Amino acid sequence: MTGFSRLTGEHENWRWVWEAKSVNGRGLELRFRLPQGYDELEPALRKLVRKKLHRGSVSLNLNLQTDSGDARYRINETMLADAIAMVAKISANIKSAPPRAEGILGLRGVIEPAEEEQSEEQRQALFIALQKSFENLIDGLAEARASEGKAMGAVVAAHFDMIEKLTKDAAAIADVTPEKLRAKITAQIEELLKDAPVPEERLAQEAALLAVKADIREELDRLDAHVEAGRGHLTGPGAVGRQLDFLTQELNREANTLCSKSQDMTLKTVGLELKNVVDQLREQVQNIE
Repeated sequence: MTGFSRLTGEHENWRWVWEAKSVNGRGLELRFRLPQGYDELEPALRKLVRKKLHRGSVSLNLNLQTDSGDARYRINETMLADAIAMVAKISANIKSAPPRAEGILGLRGVIEPAEEEQSEEQRQALFIALQKSFENLIDGLAEARASEGKAMGAVVAAHFDMIEKLTKDAAAIADVTPEKLRAKITAQIEELLKDAPVPEERLAQEAALLAVKADIREELDRLDAHVEAGRGHLTGPGAVGRQLDFLTQELNREANTLCSKSQDMTLKTVGLELKNVVDQLREQVQNIE
């Protein structure tokens, strides 16, 4: 979900630069930084972003300038009044020297560029031009993210291949586990009872109970199903990051259960390696929309 896009534009005597930067995020979080007086653009811009993107933390910045006349500035009377009121309130509680005029004027927003008066028609025309330019910016960001997503898809697919291999390894080990359990129980009982005979029926019952507790066939079946579902998501249309994120939780649950049921150290080692691969997969899935 990482990407960057930059776009310049102009309309009449206005020039601007749009910049968009995206990093990983569980949901879609948008941070706008627009010039003062242009906040009313934000709702429409948010709708444009949500049509193209579904996940990620996205920062969007607009640098807007005009070429008309010499640069002039004016005092924002509302901001100045608010600043003076806050100073008076603080001074009533804290004994300190009164602030100097240049200190108050240095506060952000108190002094602002003095733009030429625009008619409503001119303002709306500028807004439309900015929105069209912004839409092209988001298209560029989406392309950058898609390019990264394509590369990440190959990495995630390799993790699914490894999970499939480890699942098969676990299945092969599980096939011989009942016999190993029986041999282990026999050896332990013989050691405890020395030369006392042990009924074969009793040995069979104990071995069967332990075999049922150690049976991992359901976990293996679910692991196979999750791998198949994951591969389907990778080749499917639309945003799949959240589905893959949920799938990694399910894979991790099965890997944990497999480890807890393992009576054989070889099988437990495979289970731990499986958990490690699932953790790696979960990290990579965070990069996919």
